[in-house]
Amino acid sequence: MMDEHKNHVIVSAAAERSKKLRQFQQDIQDKKKGIVRFKGASADMSFRPLIFPFGPDSPSTTVSYPLSSDAQASASQPKRKLDRWQIEKIYGMDWSSMNLRYRKTVIDRCKFVTEYNPSSDERVELAARYTEPVIIQRSKEQAEKYCHEYMKSAQASGAKTSSQLLSNDKNNSIRIDQLFSPDSDGNTPKTVILSGDSGRGKSFTLQKIMLDWASGELYSEIFDLVFLLKCEELKCVSDVKSLIDLLSCSSSLTSDQISEILELTPEKVLFLIDGMDEYESCSLIHFVPSHSNPSKRVSSMVILRNLLRGVLLPESFMLVTMRSIADDTVMNLIEGPQRFTEIMGFSERGVQEYFHKFFQDEQLFKKTYESVKTNEGLMTTCSVPLLCWMSQVMVKKLKTTTSIYVHFVSALLEHHGQSKYVLITLRSLGQLAQRGIQNQQVFFDEKDVAETGLVAAKCLFLYKDYVNGKEKPEPVFKFMHFSFQWFFAALWVLLDEEVSWWKVSELLNLMGSAIVECLSLERRSNPIPSVLLFFYGLLNEEVISSLFKKIKLTVSNTIKLRKRKLKKTLKQRILTMTTWHGCELYVLQCLYELQNPGFERKVLEAHSFMDLSNISLRSTDCWVLLYCLQCCPHIRELNLMYCDLTADKLKILQPALCMCETLRSV
Repeated sequence: MMDEHKNHVIVSAAAERSKKLRQFQQDIQDKKKGIVRFKGASADMSFRPLIFPFGPDSPSTTVSYPLSSDAQASASQPKRKLDRWQIEKIYGMDWSSMNLRYRKTVIDRCKFVTEYNPSSDERVELAARYTEPVIIQRSKEQAEKYCHEYMKSAQASGAKTSSQLLSNDKNNSIRIDQLFSPDSDGNTPKTVILSGDSGRGKSFTLQKIMLDWASGELYSEIFDLVFLLKCEELKCVSDVKSLIDLLSCSSSLTSDQISEILELTPEKVLFLIDGMDEYESCSLIHFVPSHSNPSKRVSSMVILRNLLRGVLLPESFMLVTMRSIADDTVMNLIEGPQRFTEIMGFSERGVQEYFHKFFQDEQLFKKTYESVKTNEGLMTTCSVPLLCWMSQVMVKKLKTTTSIYVHFVSALLEHHGQSKYVLITLRSLGQLAQRGIQNQQVFFDEKDVAETGLVAAKCLFLYKDYVNGKEKPEPVFKFMHFSFQWFFAALWVLLDEEVSWWKVSELLNLMGSAIVECLSLERRSNPIPSVLLFFYGLLNEEVISSLFKKIKLTVSNTIKLRKRKLKKTLKQRILTMTTWHGCELYVLQCLYELQNPGFERKVLEAHSFMDLSNISLRSTDCWVLLYCLQCCPHIRELNLMYCDLTADKLKILQPALCMCETLRSV
């Protein structure tokens, strides 16, 4: 019964619009032929005025009666597109001036972006930062198939990096200007779904579309007007409003102008709806009657529902962003021809381009990009645009890997307005990470996550994936990169006072076994888990003090004792590791994270010779080696045979190499 009413309302509205347009077009033709028509029933024989009864108070906008056969026939006829002169005549004003004024307000609003900076809010031009992300087009079925294949691959080869995934999907990508292009069958999608994890650039992309449209660079021939609706803002609207009210709030167009545009040329209007996940989190109103009147005042969620279902302005186009296309609550609302796309973030080339735009100094760009490129964890997270920007800021200012992760995590939480609950969040993430390491677990189901007190769907550091279920793919969650799992596990030891020391010892023993296992494999790759690395980094007084200050944590006696005990234990561990063949570079990396010259000298005081032969040294490894050699001038012999040293790497090491009495290198 509801469907019949919905179809009846849509057809009725279309019939009225077709009738008015046909009458207007007939008047235009009569005017060209010199024909003047008079009202036959009128006594004064006055000219028929060219006025259309549109607007919130007009009875013609509320259609609720059954259609006659003539009306049904007229509704099925294709509408002729109006030219610029006709549009201006209808609106009763200079269309060009009105459109240009609106475009100017859009440009003013979208031209700049505010970059989060711990010390200041810096505004930069969007065009100067924007780098096109990789967007993949998939059907719903293809998306599910992709999840299956990804899970098989991930389970077979361990955690797979985002950069690998992006390169695999390169040939299936679609550009922004192709989102509304006809498919292979010639069908143009009315609704495009752009899904993607948090921080992938969905909102940024919509802002760029708005800016490019207003600048005449994108969709200008397809759409006369583009409107942006942000669901997180609509959720805060407590009063009932009409769609026209919502659009006029942040527009230079008046309510009457918007009403006429939506009435006459809805097929030339594009709605950008950002963050449709927010619809799911609200109480859904299923029993409010549908309506096709954009002037009718209802709750904002009802307006969104009617837009998605095609009850409200079915001829208009929509681009909807959401976190997952597997969200049935929202997907079941959407009707009409659809295109499913997923924003993957940056490819490796995109990361490089983004860094180049950020660092205007060529030497600084090369140095910073190289340091990130050689850090697999950071390079992977840089495929996420938001995290890529944060990485650039942190790498530019900070020395150690741990300090980058500490500032990165706290900045991300603050950026998303979660700084109030940061301590609870970090403890919960640490508990989940430790459990995963203990059980050799990378993927967690929703129950695992909930047991720690986290809400999986809203956690910034967990990404959603799918595994094969009995009937359909089942959702699972994983850390954005396994290095973050290691980082949160190390952080958990220092932040959670309820953790018993035997659990800490168990974790340390597990890491010791992992190191021995890695050393028995291939020495050149040095694939040692970084939990211990982060332990040493978190004992750096400057780093840990910065963290406690950011999360407003008063250091208790329990934590102070834990730190002392951990430092003593780790000193014994690293002394043991210096005797393990093949562990030399890892020892140096741990010492570099600690940044305590006195401690480094004590650990390496028995070593006057350092053998790093057959280890492929990256640029970041050279900086580590330089630091340790400068802290330990008693090391006079150095073996760097077959370390893949380039001229740039030797330049980094030069200040320390001149102090060595014996140097072997090729």
